[in-house]
Amino acid sequence: MAWDFSTDPEFQEQLDWVAEFCREEVEPLELVFPYAVRLRARDPKMAALVDPLQQQIKDRGLWALFLDKELGGPGFGQVKLALLNEILGRYSSAPSLFGCQAPDTGNMEILAAYGTPEQKERWLKPLMNQEIWSAYSMTEPAGGSDPNLFVTTAVRDGEEWVINGEKWYTSAGRHADIIFVMCTNGIFIVPRDTPGVEIMDQPRTHDHIIYNEVRVPLDHLLGPEDGAKVLAQRRLGGGRIHHAMRAIAQCRRAFDMMCERALSRQSHGKIIAEHQMVQEAVADSYAEINMLRLLVLWTAWTIDNSSTAEARTQIAACKYTAAKVLKEVSYRAIHIFGSLGVTDLTPLQAMWSGAPTMSVMDGVDEVHKVTVARNVLKGYEPHEGYWPTDYYPEMRARAREKFADAFAADPDLATYADLMAKRMAGRH
Repeated sequence: MAWDFSTDPEFQEQLDWVAEFCREEVEPLELVFPYAVRLRARDPKMAALVDPLQQQIKDRGLWALFLDKELGGPGFGQVKLALLNEILGRYSSAPSLFGCQAPDTGNMEILAAYGTPEQKERWLKPLMNQEIWSAYSMTEPAGGSDPNLFVTTAVRDGEEWVINGEKWYTSAGRHADIIFVMCTNGIFIVPRDTPGVEIMDQPRTHDHIIYNEVRVPLDHLLGPEDGAKVLAQRRLGGGRIHHAMRAIAQCRRAFDMMCERALSRQSHGKIIAEHQMVQEAVADSYAEINMLRLLVLWTAWTIDNSSTAEARTQIAACKYTAAKVLKEVSYRAIHIFGSLGVTDLTPLQAMWSGAPTMSVMDGVDEVHKVTVARNVLKGYEPHEGYWPTDYYPEMRARAREKFADAFAADPDLATYADLMAKRMAGRH
């Protein structure tokens, strides 16, 4: 049995390079040209800024981090991916620069796992090369994220599928080239400019889309017909743990800001770091971030040594814990910053307002808590009779049976045990 909390030196060197690269190259780019990666395909000026950076990333073997080697990625596994995301998650454009941005990552995973050779050639390679972008259209206005309540359907008509339905919260749908649409009978790849794809004006980031007699060829079905739930679980399981990995980075950034501010400002004649309420905020945040980090790394290790399905309970716990810790830490940081914290002049407001989004995307936290509770309780049995297993009177009676021979051989020992029993009984 071995416990190890270290990172091998070779990979640590990669992490150090990524941290410096993000600090020196990624952050300045996103501050001046926040949409550079998305615009590079159609704007030569943005391509001239982005392409050399992405070439450096590819030269280091860090492109498409989330994919296994046979699918075109480096095959790092989830633990190494978690360590990398603890850096990338601090910068909004870093995942895109490294070719591991959501929602494309999840879509590429299921396309790589379930796509035909023709589908991979048509869509996977362009997605990996960021020649096109994708979205995932699952949630519905009435059914939320519960597939059992979905009503969007695809009906076969000759050599085409005809899709009708309504989807809500399709992140980046209006900017996507292809949309992975989850219907009651499968997942279908729909080009955004297909007639009948109607994107509503609001909301602007997580889109409301109506599919009105949308026709796509038969080969646009991904995986087997009626396989939507299986594909969705494959996709969302990985997506949830990756969100949690990046949330650690956001929590750490808020924490770093909190600590720096606490040492920089004065109130009532002393720096605010000397006030006990501020110390409590620092101490609680430190503990919560590290508990989340260990939970995520343990889950990542479990996936590496089994599968996403085997780690389902842990992934669900990561999902709602990440949202909770991000909310608490960013809120404390905002308070320590005071009036500056409630403006949009620092990243803190975006972090805090992002916590509710994390709580509802990929299934609301309450659903994941139910999953965790049900799975955990499967490992327990109800006790018999009135009293629980850890009921002292019965525990002590059973324990005395272990010493029956000793008591028979030494009556004084039995007398001493009786004395202890009376003393313990007097405490209740």
